[in-house]
Amino acid sequence: MTQPSAGDLDAFLRLPRLSGLELSPDGTRLVTAVASLDHDGTRWVSALWEVDPTGEAPARRLTRSAKGETSARFVSTGDLLFTSARPDPDATEEDDPKAMLWLLPAAGGEARVIARAAGGLGDVVTARDVPVVSVTAPVLGASVDLDDDAERRKARKERKVSAILHTAYPVRIWDHDLGPDQPRRYLATLGEDELDLRQLTGAGPQLQGEYVGASLSPDGAALVTAWLVPEGAGQRMTVVVVDSVTGECRTLLDDPDTEYVNPVVSPDGRWVVAEHHVRSTATTAPAVRICLVPFDGSEPPRILAPAWDRWPASFAWLADSSGIVLTADSDGRCPVFLLALDDPDAVRQVTADDAAFTDVRVSPDGATLYALRSSYLAPAEPVRVDLAAFRASCEPVQAQLLRGPAAAPALPGTLTEVEATAADGARVRGWLALPDGASADAPAPLLLWIHGGPLNSWNAWSWRWNPWLMVARGYAVLLPDPALSTGYGQEFVQRGWGAWGDAPFTDLMAVTDACVARPDVDEERTAAMGGSFGGYMANWVAGHTDRFRCIVTHASLWSLEGFGPTTDGAFYWEREMSPAMMAAHSPHHFVDRIVTPMLVIHGDKDYRVPIGEGLRLWYELLTKSGLPAADDGTTEHRFLYFPDENHWVLTPEHARVWYQTCLGFLGRHLLDEEMVTPDLLA
Repeated sequence: MTQPSAGDLDAFLRLPRLSGLELSPDGTRLVTAVASLDHDGTRWVSALWEVDPTGEAPARRLTRSAKGETSARFVSTGDLLFTSARPDPDATEEDDPKAMLWLLPAAGGEARVIARAAGGLGDVVTARDVPVVSVTAPVLGASVDLDDDAERRKARKERKVSAILHTAYPVRIWDHDLGPDQPRRYLATLGEDELDLRQLTGAGPQLQGEYVGASLSPDGAALVTAWLVPEGAGQRMTVVVVDSVTGECRTLLDDPDTEYVNPVVSPDGRWVVAEHHVRSTATTAPAVRICLVPFDGSEPPRILAPAWDRWPASFAWLADSSGIVLTADSDGRCPVFLLALDDPDAVRQVTADDAAFTDVRVSPDGATLYALRSSYLAPAEPVRVDLAAFRASCEPVQAQLLRGPAAAPALPGTLTEVEATAADGARVRGWLALPDGASADAPAPLLLWIHGGPLNSWNAWSWRWNPWLMVARGYAVLLPDPALSTGYGQEFVQRGWGAWGDAPFTDLMAVTDACVARPDVDEERTAAMGGSFGGYMANWVAGHTDRFRCIVTHASLWSLEGFGPTTDGAFYWEREMSPAMMAAHSPHHFVDRIVTPMLVIHGDKDYRVPIGEGLRLWYELLTKSGLPAADDGTTEHRFLYFPDENHWVLTPEHARVWYQTCLGFLGRHLLDEEMVTPDLLA
């Protein structure tokens, strides 16, 4: 079979996409979700696949439906739970089916529905030692129970009422409106019949947020969850413990200067570990630490490894509760680290791969780790890591690739690392993807791709910003980590804090200078691209240098004064963006200096960077920039507008249009080609 190419757009869109990894209680089964195109090629559908932890047997598909399956979770019995809106064969099919909770028996047989709600079921967590499960369900605020909620939803639908009356902020997140329903937590013990979902949390916005993680105690007696606390028009994240029988709620972690997210209970039930986020101010960057607190709250929380200069991103407990494994961005990678509770000041790196690890799971005997590994050399793949060998040698070990559902695609070039020294002496590094054949005799035009966040790092495969589609067309693609990037220590973040147009910009120019000094890169043909904060930087670049032949700006911040109050979390940005910062670092103040053709891309359903930013940018490019529209209305600028896409471009054909339009725009300005408009846009 021919290996698919990551550089061919049709093949790229057909590549399977892995996400999530779950390990059975006995350590003998691994399950991951694989998204692939449906038969029409117009949307991605996810199915569950089983991966052999030993690496001997090939992966096998477990589920198949037009609606897809997600949120795989094992229960203590070894049965597999998942959510899906697939039709229930034992019930009348609804016009608009919502996600239900299904159980696939460990002993084999057909999956069956075990729980449902009119608004659908969401996040699933299970207890380690008993067959107890907790799920979220969105419920209309006045509803007494799930049956009452169903009747209220039916009435709104029949009367065609979609209005929402808000009494608090926020009113939307990323790409969806909040309300009129709000998520509540339910709990049940598995049996032969459908679950009797018992409500744990009452009406209110406490579970309504981006980072509301939850964990059940091993005996299922309590739920530990992140919990939103109102602060005027804003909010902060705390952690609470909810009794599974009484519903009594006690606060475990709460600090007005801190956000606590993603709590995880230890296997012995004695401890809770969580991310401890020190809140930012206009002059001080946030900091992320590891917080440990007794489950019973008998001692105050303490910070583990306080001197460790990295930001933890996820946690998994060792089976004997003697420590945790965690992931954190580090120097353009995201390795796995180990922190033992008997040595709480030392964090040791476990993995040696030049890659990013997610979804880390620990075997029951503590000898093996399983995870998904990705990098710019390959999308997410299941791997195993010999933790016993690491603990014996204390030296990082290479992960072993398992037989996953899909092989890594062929790449149309090579990946190398680049570095530069910033004006203040800081080291700035990045990845450079080079096309095959690039040389001093045939130097490649350069694309500077600027990551979003801004608290982020180019270290893992991206389906939305994938360099290989550009490399296949002959471009060299630079993926740098400037000031504000994670994985280089707290001071590296602080260098750019409150001054987005200073060190982040000069860092980008320094590493670009280092790349164009290479003989295999063409200094005369360069372009810049970025999305979200990367789009902000693309706009800033456009107003501060004419070195690039063209610029692509996606979902970008243009006027910080306009963005701050209209984004979905204005209370956060109000802390960070002072009036002085906005006055000095808003790209729209420099529109008259822009002489570079720009491709503006924005989705109307983008609530993180509202469409007003794209609309104002487009109008001011045509009327106020140094490259305005001609008298006949023609312009070198372009505006790619998606009426029904959000901050990202998620549907397959819109992704195709996105890449085709970017390639056409770049080809016009870097390759002196006629701009080819995608057929469906012509």
